[in-house]
Amino acid sequence: MIIDTHVHVWEMPPIAPIGPTAPTWSALPDEAGSADQLLEDMDANGVDAAILVQTSWSTWDNSYVANAANKNRARFRSIGLIDPLDPQNFVAARYWMDEHGMSGFRFHPDYYPDAEIIGRGCNTALLKEIEARQGVVKVHNRVGNFQQLRDAATLFPGITWIIDHMMYPEPQMTFNDWREYQPVLSLATIPNVYLKISDVHNRSRQGFPYSDMHEAVKRAIDAFRIERCMWGTGYPGHHRVKHGWISLEDELRLVKEGFDWLTVDERNALLGATATAVYGF
Repeated sequence: MIIDTHVHVWEMPPIAPIGPTAPTWSALPDEAGSADQLLEDMDANGVDAAILVQTSWSTWDNSYVANAANKNRARFRSIGLIDPLDPQNFVAARYWMDEHGMSGFRFHPDYYPDAEIIGRGCNTALLKEIEARQGVVKVHNRVGNFQQLRDAATLFPGITWIIDHMMYPEPQMTFNDWREYQPVLSLATIPNVYLKISDVHNRSRQGFPYSDMHEAVKRAIDAFRIERCMWGTGYPGHHRVKHGWISLEDELRLVKEGFDWLTVDERNALLGATATAVYGF
């Protein structure tokens, strides 16, 4: 089973609201990137299932991704956004998980430079609600904010924590033997922290198969082990190239051909087996 664990889908008004979430976010779309477009893309490339992730331009109303997932539970699960500065956000977590079947939420610590949002002692009530439901929390930030994930994952072992986009290693880190990336690799000692192998091409300074990033991928898999690594992409259909990503066909080719050191079992785990266990397909 092949599962894309990271695809943003959205609709435009009046179907679904559009507007910023985090204080530092201002980008807005000019057309929809729908779940139907994603299904066409998946079917054309042999992808069995996907995790629908609320975009930062779709407000705190997760209805579109939640409803799309619930209409097709054989193919989809959903991850929402929830306001980390809202003192009642624990109530919202109950609502989205209990009433709409969401698997969990995504947080962006880097978008909040003046506050910790998931670190030690932050949003305890919210994280308790997610943990009580054995939920997933995806964390999107760069290496400098790794300690928020470290502290929160240690305090809430019942949550499955997923590092988005490998926490952005850069090829130049090879010049000091990846010392700058070591804080991320150290998170592998926390058993409920998983890693998403994704966005490799955007970090690379080379063409396919982006060989200058292979050492980062190898080190990440060595640290977390393949059983805690999963594959993800970014956008549906033509929005991939429009937003600076490669096609779904090339995303799959990178794992199947570019990462030629993977065994068959490791490739199967990365492309689907890990996500099958985490998301309950």
